[in-house]
Amino acid sequence: MFHFEKARRALLPSLGLLLASPVGALATEGAAQVAGGGKPWWFWPVVLFFFCFVLGIIAVLAGVGGGVLYVPLVSGFFPFHIDFVRGAGLMVALAGALAAGPGLLRRNLASLRLALPVALVASACSIAGAILGLYLSSLDPAIVQVCLGATIVGIAALLLFSKNSAQPVVTKQDAVGLALGMSGTYFDPSLGKEVEWKTHRTLLGIILFIFIGLLAGMFGLGAGWANVPVFNLLMGAPLKVSVATSKFLLSITDTSAAWIYLNRGCVIPLMAVPSIVGLMLGSFVGVRLLSKAKPKLIRYMVICVLFFAGLKALDKGLNIGLLG
Repeated sequence: MFHFEKARRALLPSLGLLLASPVGALATEGAAQVAGGGKPWWFWPVVLFFFCFVLGIIAVLAGVGGGVLYVPLVSGFFPFHIDFVRGAGLMVALAGALAAGPGLLRRNLASLRLALPVALVASACSIAGAILGLYLSSLDPAIVQVCLGATIVGIAALLLFSKNSAQPVVTKQDAVGLALGMSGTYFDPSLGKEVEWKTHRTLLGIILFIFIGLLAGMFGLGAGWANVPVFNLLMGAPLKVSVATSKFLLSITDTSAAWIYLNRGCVIPLMAVPSIVGLMLGSFVGVRLLSKAKPKLIRYMVICVLFFAGLKALDKGLNIGLLG
């Protein structure tokens, strides 16, 4: 009993420091007290759980993925190192994608023909993005903060101005889409009939997935915010197919990048578990509230929050200090 208590006292301060910096985890016990802010070891996981619970509700009501909210908000408002936040962000996005993927495939909404060619490109680039992000972070975490802030502001602008189309008109399929077999049918209950679809501008879409994969791996954001507009607005896939295929695609691309973060020790249960559980429980509540809420208003609120989170990340990375 004595040995257990002694070990616990030695371990807890290190956990506080481990949350704040992967490099500093090897530092002294005194520094650990500073990194943990003098709080008990369970304080931040509990706060993170309730924060992510609220985040899960908002994400469902606003129609965005949890990962795109998680990384900028947690990195901006919690005293955690950016590498751990990105690692946990990937696990959050991956958990949601794995939960939804099988059901979407059974309903024939997620298309393997549409997902697999771009998954090959995006997952390879997400590995490169994860390696690049961790390399830049080892040089100076402020570089990643600034790049993250600029990306989040861009995502907020994309969400503000993009207008998805339920059934894009594709008059003729291009040669690349035809060769890759990017077409199919699904049953739409709201229309009561089978809907046929095919893609166009396929090559340009695949090229864009190079950048999407890089950003997803580099910042741990998931990539639903970019997948859906490219599938729907650029390649001409129906909105339901785009959303479902994007969700399935995340389970492949995020897995690739997550292995890099796991291998480098940047995913720790003390952050990932409360984050995933909180977001999943919040999502269940959000689905129940969806029929009563006004998603359009909440969506604009989320866009404002993303703008603020992006500007705060820029402020933090550039060490300006205007936003606290």
